[in-house]
Amino acid sequence: MSKILRFFDLHNGEDKKETVLESVVSNIYFRGANAWILACAIVIASIGLNVNSTAVIIGAMLISPLMGPIVGAGFALGTFDFALLQKSIKNIMIATGISLLVSFLYFSLVRSRRHSLSF
Repeated sequence: MSKILRFFDLHNGEDKKETVLESVVSNIYFRGANAWILACAIVIASIGLNVNSTAVIIGAMLISPLMGPIVGAGFALGTFDFALLQKSIKNIMIATGISLLVSFLYFSLVRSRRHSLSF
């Protein structure tokens, strides 16, 4: 019985003492893996838009790492931390730029392939 209770213990497995602020700040940046995951999510969302599939678009939203900067902006507004708000907005703009660039490239490629296949 004690093994079962330890399995459901909420404090079991919490090794690091990280504050909410540190957690929010660490998740707002779009560098490296987050940028690549966002680019892949945008390609998937673009495919979903291209084939008119709601399920594919929702799937792309699920893997998209956009919640980090959004939560950062909300936390910054709630705590009046305007330096954090500036960083969050900057990273939202970076994510928007990546999204627009990747979707532009995808639809440019699809459009050029569609025109070259017509007889």
